[in-house]
Amino acid sequence: MKAHCLRKFFVLRTLLAGAVLLAASAGADAAAASPRPDPLRASTQMLVVTTPDWNAVSGGLQRYQRSQPSGRWKRVGEPVAIVVGKNGLGWGAGVEATGGGSVGGADDPVKHEGDGRSPAGAFRISAGFGYAEAAPSGWKLSYIRLTPGIECVDDAASHYYNKVVDRGTVTPDWNSSEHMASTGEYYRWGAVVDHNVNPAVPGSGSCIFIHIWGGPGEGTTGCTAMAQGTLEPILAWLDPAAKPVLVQLPVGEYRRVRKRWKLPRLAKSLMR
Repeated sequence: MKAHCLRKFFVLRTLLAGAVLLAASAGADAAAASPRPDPLRASTQMLVVTTPDWNAVSGGLQRYQRSQPSGRWKRVGEPVAIVVGKNGLGWGAGVEATGGGSVGGADDPVKHEGDGRSPAGAFRISAGFGYAEAAPSGWKLSYIRLTPGIECVDDAASHYYNKVVDRGTVTPDWNSSEHMASTGEYYRWGAVVDHNVNPAVPGSGSCIFIHIWGGPGEGTTGCTAMAQGTLEPILAWLDPAAKPVLVQLPVGEYRRVRKRWKLPRLAKSLMR
């Protein structure tokens, strides 16, 4: 190859390399500048649960919906009675950052495995479940039939920690799990709350659901529960297309983060 051709070759190669670097840099800048998906802002269905304080077991639930993500929240139905964990609430891991001092005080409880607290924060509702062979007519959530092999793994050392699995389709590596088909009336109907997922941090809490309660004032091991007649219309209403979320907080914390999280105004009955 002649000298002038070599010079042209090296100049062209340098220009091409520079163009690739510029394109990669521009792509990275664009990705950094693009807003990250925000499940709470994108939702058009919300369940709001409030309790009087961190240690309260009894509280209230109000449904809200809006026609589009930028719209105003409107109440659906009347507030209903619920219970949370037998030891109240503790900050959990959901779609809004609640750790590292981002919200709350240094002395606020933080959810961990086996503490008897329900998670506080904002969480996706991802699936429904029940004992019936199929979901009731009109349900829109994906449905998990609770056969005898369905377990929720609460062993923090397991690869399947905080997952609902069918024992017959995996290689069990856990020493502790919840056999969901053996819980009596509690899990006749329910929904999965996505707390501590993607990834699940070992020991930060597992197997969080919305389900049927044992009665007023009877706290759970960490779930949110209510009367069957109250739960059934809520489960029929939830629609994955609306990206439903559960926002669950002591009333004082709700007031404090409401504007930052762009939450609806509380019904008066939920402000006590």
